[in-house]
Amino acid sequence: MNVASLPASVLAELARTSPAPAGLTLLRSALHTRRLLLLKALLVRVHRERASVGTGALGRFERSWDLLEQVERHRPAVVRDVLDYPTTGVWLAAALAEPAGPGFDRLLNRLDMVALTAALRCGDPLDLTVETADGLLSLPGVGRLRLPSDRVRIIAGNRTVRFHPDAGRHPAPTVLTLVDGRRGVLAGRGPDWSPVRALPRCTARLDDLDPYRVPVGTAGGSVGTPAGHVDTDHAAWSARWRAAQELLARTDPGRAFEVTRSVRVVVPLVPCGPGHRGATLSAAPGAVLTSLPDEAWGLAETLVHELHHSKLATLHELVPLYGPGRDAVHQVGWRPDPRPIAGVLHGAYAHLALADLWRRAATVEGVPKPWRSDVGQQFDELHDQVGEALAILLESDELTTEGREFAHQMRQHHASLGATPLVAG
Repeated sequence: MNVASLPASVLAELARTSPAPAGLTLLRSALHTRRLLLLKALLVRVHRERASVGTGALGRFERSWDLLEQVERHRPAVVRDVLDYPTTGVWLAAALAEPAGPGFDRLLNRLDMVALTAALRCGDPLDLTVETADGLLSLPGVGRLRLPSDRVRIIAGNRTVRFHPDAGRHPAPTVLTLVDGRRGVLAGRGPDWSPVRALPRCTARLDDLDPYRVPVGTAGGSVGTPAGHVDTDHAAWSARWRAAQELLARTDPGRAFEVTRSVRVVVPLVPCGPGHRGATLSAAPGAVLTSLPDEAWGLAETLVHELHHSKLATLHELVPLYGPGRDAVHQVGWRPDPRPIAGVLHGAYAHLALADLWRRAATVEGVPKPWRSDVGQQFDELHDQVGEALAILLESDELTTEGREFAHQMRQHHASLGATPLVAG
């Protein structure tokens, strides 16, 4: 996909933070195209550097690639779903950035789990033996199995999957069952099985298991510390998610639909200090990393804000909105540290979406009074901050032609939000 295939009307809708289906469809297509390009880049690198790749790692990678191709030939939708899962993007980014050596070989082994997940979700008969990392079999988007050995034989047939540690005759007590063959949904049972939990009324997952839910080696870093499975209050997360979705549906039904369709993963973070924190990863569009907010509106705001970082990251990969990084930095109202032009654009876009949500919350009936009062008081300050950032963007020579048009459309939407007095009850 290229600039010529991006209609001006869709670019305008995206710039105005509109949840229109055309924009969402385009971004999902762009995400998949990008994921395929990265996977192909990894294959090319492996072939180019095969002399430096360990024999075992190379053989595993090639077998897994063949398996993935086999599944893709007759169940492309399943393969697409696994490849587009946010943590697959984090793994690919890590693998492509890793220098040749043992670390790169270890990262290549993740393709085993990607291909295996696609094959098991496909439901065809399967009999293969794989090696695990520290006895953990991690199936992206499905769950994790703890095994007594680093080698396991996997036998699938009649919609049932059994695991034989050390390729022995006797299976482990854990069993996976294909409960929905059309969508490729697996469910597990057994003492050593931990599922990736589904969030209510949607296809999104609360993923506190995947080893690539945060970038490799960044636990506790800038994105925060990911919460472990045993430390996550799944009932509290489900209740807060349901309440946030209901609140969004009352406040802005289009935004509620966008969140339901676009957020594939919520990664719970360990709380750090007062309030809660949220983050996104450019390599993992569709994933929102956040600690558990105290109120439903806190989660609703975080989902909208972080989703727009994901949307902009995906759009920029499709249509560059700004040029290569320069040394110039700019002061913005929502952060104490000066930001490069990319940070100004990202912040302005995410805060514009939040301002849109706040205006609706302050004027629509049926929202909680504490939230209505709070956003009514904060809207003007945020609106001014976004306006200042838009002035920086429109005066900058770092935006591309498409980036400048994008910023112009943002400014028009920003002006419309402040066109009438805000009434907070």
